[in-house]
Amino acid sequence: MTWIKTVEDEDAQGRLKVLYDRIRSPDGQIDNIMKAHSLRPHTMDGHMALYKNVLHHSANKLPKWFLEAIGVYVSMLNRCSYCVEHHFIGMKNLLCDDDRCQSIRSALETDDPASAFAGAELAALTYARMLTREPSAITPQAIENARSAGLEDGEILEVNQVSAYFAYANRTVLGLGINPEGEKLGLAPGDTDDSGNWTHA
Repeated sequence: MTWIKTVEDEDAQGRLKVLYDRIRSPDGQIDNIMKAHSLRPHTMDGHMALYKNVLHHSANKLPKWFLEAIGVYVSMLNRCSYCVEHHFIGMKNLLCDDDRCQSIRSALETDDPASAFAGAELAALTYARMLTREPSAITPQAIENARSAGLEDGEILEVNQVSAYFAYANRTVLGLGINPEGEKLGLAPGDTDDSGNWTHA
């Protein structure tokens, strides 16, 4: 599951048990990426709060499936197969169009998002790629290009935060050897309401 020790669900006590009960999916699963935090539960709490608010908050304007697609693309660029597979299935569950999902996957795997996206969506993925591969090369012109393609500033912020979150998640996974052993992939963890409270989907 990971290269460091983790505390299993049945052995959790105190704050860790509270957090496990809070973050488990509707069918009871605790993802391995979260279990990897079990020796320092406060970092699990922070990770889940960031994840929920960046990808699943009701105040986001971009479609959830597209936020997941950005995560898949960033994870492909970072060669993090764990996050690619989890979030590709999550995207499929949200988009409900297998043919479209396969065309998206092919486009992202070949680093050719223009073959499956256009307009504001393509601009968002172009920005996500720059932020992942060459963050120091981003200039005000990159933001202006995204605006010109139809993205509002708040939507650009959403793309920025999803890309930045996956950079963090990918490095957590790759740096600790986290794998999907024993997991069911793509389970929706739920939403965050306007007050920041977590709710199951």
